[in-house]
Amino acid sequence: MIPTNINVKYLETAVNPVFANHETFHPRFGWLKKGFDAARKNPGVFLQDDAPVRLGVGKNMVRAIRYWCSAFKIIDKNNLPTKFGEKLLGNNGWDSYLENPASLWLLHWNLLKPTCEAAAWYYVFNVFRDVDFTKEDILAGLKVYIETFNKTIAESSFLKDVNCILRMYAAQDFLKDNAPIEDSIDCPFTELGLIRHLGKNYQFKIGAKANLPASVIVATCLEYASWANTDSNTITIRKLLYDEGSPGTVFKLTENILCAAIETVAKEFDTIVLSDTAGLIQLSLPDDPEILAEVILDKYYSRGKGTGDREQD
Repeated sequence: MIPTNINVKYLETAVNPVFANHETFHPRFGWLKKGFDAARKNPGVFLQDDAPVRLGVGKNMVRAIRYWCSAFKIIDKNNLPTKFGEKLLGNNGWDSYLENPASLWLLHWNLLKPTCEAAAWYYVFNVFRDVDFTKEDILAGLKVYIETFNKTIAESSFLKDVNCILRMYAAQDFLKDNAPIEDSIDCPFTELGLIRHLGKNYQFKIGAKANLPASVIVATCLEYASWANTDSNTITIRKLLYDEGSPGTVFKLTENILCAAIETVAKEFDTIVLSDTAGLIQLSLPDDPEILAEVILDKYYSRGKGTGDREQD
């Protein structure tokens, strides 16, 4: 496992060590929009006796939808829409029905950013650094990771989370009774192509992602810098690539892909500056990186839902 540079203040609030709150269900097509819209109309919907009827799912799935909507930070702890939820899924949102893969990347980022309510997900994408791995590798590492929180977690919870992560991100390449396994076709996040399933083994896809836009990469870099690099008006590419919680680790990028994305967006925003001083490549930051990040995404989605900015080779 490769050690990372750690910003202590950031890590203090990075993750809440909770496990297996998803009722064994990964987020399915339509669930986030369905849950967001229902909560927007009635924040108490998830606790009502007729919630399964209103949402058209089983009782356990109601709890799973509520969990995922909260974990992705599209609703808050009171089941009220968040600013991000409104920006993405509101009536005039960026992508109300999640038709653009860029929105799945934003949700993936939002799931893992502080405070992450899916500790196993945070571990797998930020702390665990093996490229090729098995389910057992993740389980072993997760047991060690949780010791840092001085919290006792049932091993069954770890297993539920790891199984859920692999179903959620790794496209399944096997059949059952000559038919596709349901879990292999009903999760939108397999579209990200972050994890390959190779028999009994798995592999992170490092580098270019055809459906990850430069705008999303740069917006998340700015957002990350706003909380993880508060004492400087620059942030090194190395930090953006390798530090815990950075876009480089969350999206599994390389330096070439990250720099190319920044250079692409810099052509439209002159406050985005990439400099190379004595071999140290740095991104200059505006006074309020989070505001610029939102402006970048506003412009991206206004361009016909971003169809012209989807290739990152």
